[in-house]
Amino acid sequence: MTRILITGANGQVGFELQRALAPLGEILACDRQQLDLADSANLEAVLDRFQPDIIVNPAAYTAVDRAESEQDVAMAINAQAPARLADWATRHNALLVHYSTDYVFDGQKDSAYVEDDATNPQSVYGRSKWEGEQAIRASGCRYLILRTSWVVGAHGNNFLKTILRLARERTSLSVVADQFGAPTSAALIADVTSQLLGRYLHQPAEVFPFGTYHLTASGSTSWYDYARHVIGLAEQVGFELALHPDTVQPIPTSGYPLPAPRPANSRLDCTKLTQTFGLALPNWRQGIDYVFAQLND
Repeated sequence: MTRILITGANGQVGFELQRALAPLGEILACDRQQLDLADSANLEAVLDRFQPDIIVNPAAYTAVDRAESEQDVAMAINAQAPARLADWATRHNALLVHYSTDYVFDGQKDSAYVEDDATNPQSVYGRSKWEGEQAIRASGCRYLILRTSWVVGAHGNNFLKTILRLARERTSLSVVADQFGAPTSAALIADVTSQLLGRYLHQPAEVFPFGTYHLTASGSTSWYDYARHVIGLAEQVGFELALHPDTVQPIPTSGYPLPAPRPANSRLDCTKLTQTFGLALPNWRQGIDYVFAQLND
């Protein structure tokens, strides 16, 4: 039976991967206590003990603003740990699936980013994720790097849950309106990963299209319109709210300064993924509907 190791089991994507990958083999899902990516000895020991055929690595240091003052920790988890995973995968002929981010780009492009566009990360978080990508590509291992953005799920913390909390607590709310991307459900990321791995397991490795791919829901929106959509859905399903979509106010990025700069354009072109693997990616609103359905169960 194929042995699949999943890191970051308690994260948004890690949680969904346990469901999506279960039919493909024996799953070892590790949380931070079981597998600390910043601890190289622990990492090597877990890999050697389980001997995975596939390593799936959604675990990451994602505190974007805190990374500006915790660069060593961010680099250890986002750059050095993927390098070690890739080295182990190379030595043991395993596949490494790794998730990266729109933050590897500077967000200044007018259209959606394709995989080969020049990277120019503007934050410590973005640089750490870029270095992790580079280490994997340089290792010579079999790999899939899946760049995504604006991840949302019923499990874990995210923008959607923050907006719901604020909509209950406040009678007014201002949200940035000049940053654009595609809210992407953790379930979609996990399900696409399962599709790719299913193909990998039934296709000779010599012809499998390894590489870097963009993976987001289709369509795009701003944080402001995303917030309005979430509040509107919450009204429809009967959440008790203190504000309404029309009371949300748009503001520019300059009106909400943060330690780490955000990409103005987080849109990722997923044509390479959909054409290579014959996939259709749903609109971002379907992912939000799915998350709401889970929250109401």
